[in-house]
Amino acid sequence: MVRVKRAYLPAAAGDGYRVLVDRLWPRGVTKQRARVDLWAKDVAPSPALRRWFDHDPARFREFTVRYRRELSSSPGREIVAELARRSSEQTVTLVYGARDEVHNGARVLAEEMEAALGAHATF
Repeated sequence: MVRVKRAYLPAAAGDGYRVLVDRLWPRGVTKQRARVDLWAKDVAPSPALRRWFDHDPARFREFTVRYRRELSSSPGREIVAELARRSSEQTVTLVYGARDEVHNGARVLAEEMEAALGAHATF
């Protein structure tokens, strides 16, 4: 099972394996509070793509296309496969720092993991 959760929300026992999927650490969140098992910087959108997107919902569709292209190459492809495999064995929670809970890279990543498994992510 794949879940997506903001870094600013408290960690919960049901989160399972928590993976921070941002290149930048979320402001004001301590490592102790974040309780992440893995910081997967290499699967986050590239700095250039992140700057271009600028969390603009009007650009989300194109952001999704570009981010999926990034995820299809190495090392993204391998990390997606590993996280998808892990999610078939236990809950994996993708942790992100963006304010927008709908238009963010973690959602796209969860969909890619879902596609890799043919499973359904829960949000």
